[in-house]
Amino acid sequence: MRRIKTGEEVIVIAGKDKDKRGRVVRYRTPTRLVVENVNLVKRHTKGNPMQNTPGGIVDKEMPIHISNIALINPSTEKADRVGFKFLEDGTKVRYFKSNGEVITD
Repeated sequence: MRRIKTGEEVIVIAGKDKDKRGRVVRYRTPTRLVVENVNLVKRHTKGNPMQNTPGGIVDKEMPIHISNIALINPSTEKADRVGFKFLEDGTKVRYFKSNGEVITD
């Protein structure tokens, strides 16, 4: 079970894009993920007339390390740490460390 899942709202806590918010688009590796509108780089692409794609300079989202982002707690609207615990029925759930609130998937 991952602490941060695809589609969740996160905030960057370190690096050049600190304090930017966005949704997790996808995982590239187990430790790096792509967040929308974060870690944008300029990519010089060559046009392909066979596929009808123009060339030029394109903004592209690059992966960011998972240690540089944190999940946003919806009740406080701030970055929060995530932990795991087992409920009485034996199911494993994620919860916010600050207030103990269970994260619904």
